[in-house]
Amino acid sequence: MLLSPKDEDPSLPEPPSSPWRTKAKIAARRSSNIKRCAIIVASLAFCVPIFLLLNSTNTIYDSARWVPTTTNNDTLNTLSIPSERLDTPLPLPSPAESPLVNTTKEVPVSPIAFSLIMYSENSAAEGAILVKSILMYTSVPVEVHIICDDSARTYLERRISLVKHPRNNVLIRFYNLQFHQMLARIEREGAITTDHSAGIPGLMKLFIHEILPTSVKKSIFIDTDAFFISDPSLLWNHFNSLDPNIAISMPTHMEQSAPEWHNANRICSCIMLLDLDKLRKLRLMDSINYRNHPGGTEALSPPAFRDMFGPPGPTGHYEDVKLGDQGYWWAIVSFRKEIFEHLSFDWEVSSCLMDMYMTGLGNDDATEQDEIAVQLHTWETVHQGQAILPKLVHFNCLDGVDRYYEWSGWSDPSNSLAKRWSATLNYHVGYKWLWLNQASTNDTILTIETVQDVIFLDESSTEPS
Repeated sequence: MLLSPKDEDPSLPEPPSSPWRTKAKIAARRSSNIKRCAIIVASLAFCVPIFLLLNSTNTIYDSARWVPTTTNNDTLNTLSIPSERLDTPLPLPSPAESPLVNTTKEVPVSPIAFSLIMYSENSAAEGAILVKSILMYTSVPVEVHIICDDSARTYLERRISLVKHPRNNVLIRFYNLQFHQMLARIEREGAITTDHSAGIPGLMKLFIHEILPTSVKKSIFIDTDAFFISDPSLLWNHFNSLDPNIAISMPTHMEQSAPEWHNANRICSCIMLLDLDKLRKLRLMDSINYRNHPGGTEALSPPAFRDMFGPPGPTGHYEDVKLGDQGYWWAIVSFRKEIFEHLSFDWEVSSCLMDMYMTGLGNDDATEQDEIAVQLHTWETVHQGQAILPKLVHFNCLDGVDRYYEWSGWSDPSNSLAKRWSATLNYHVGYKWLWLNQASTNDTILTIETVQDVIFLDESSTEPS
């Protein structure tokens, strides 16, 4: 057993007091509040250095760039960064590069213009989906000029009026064209007629440049049984790439042949880019008013029609011109090739003859080669070897119904067209007009106008000479 010096010799003096014990005794006599303060100060003195150390470590990790790695170098591209750069902090953007600094100036965007024909409520029921798709996808203001009758206008107004604040400004202008006015213009032309199901209203596609005011310089025409699945401004911008002399652009299928139709199936007037200003100056369609008052440009259509169809028949009309207006357009663009240009199949994905080129919804990772491998009807066309990328879909030739979206094949799970396109159809048919109120402010408006007294250009004093 070890003994302390005191135990060994009781005569030894007491050891000197420990400084730590002395301070402890003094501290014990202090109030409890002061004790707590001392403990807090001591804790902070211990924790702050540790916190700063950890924060410094995180900053180093945040400054380094992560380099992805993969075990399959054939399918993924690995980003390679020199190791010495991993510890180099990323440079901060300068004020001019900062996304918070808006250095751009807003430039007013001119509206894109559409010219549509809807004559009957059934036609309007189809065309309403087309107009809806325009408003759904457009990134710029639009004007929609609709040549129609009272029943079509009533049907459309009921839906369009639900849109109070569209994403962009919208003008809807109805041209209330009476049937007798259409017949009168056909009679003034003198030689055209039709046995197509679209009837006389369908022939009005040849007179759009005469019905719309001269202030409308260009327009996109689309049949009512089609709708957009992309931004219409992409199509409008195609005007900028046309040669200066081009007045008409539509899809062509020069590999097709139908002598009984004069091969008019080699074009599709279902979608057209129309330079209305050029068509007015060309005097696209003839009129007795031009013949009775010689002067100015000779009408384009008479020599074009005679070149393809020969002279009019005993009744004074061209006989056996099939496909309605398309037969006459075919004669015009064949006769004056220099004013015509092909429009990409991307804008004419059609269920009529082309079976939509066998494209449609499916594997979302399909490659361009995957698409080309299953495509139909592009061989020996200008798009041979190219993948068709649908931007507008056209559900024509679905016989037996007045409205294409009521076709019985859509409910057939084994139908090829339904498998590829029914989901797209149902979405656009069911999309509510009310949902088009997408503006975050009150700066955008939708304007509806009606022109009751339509005057064709051949009867107007503004007809260009």
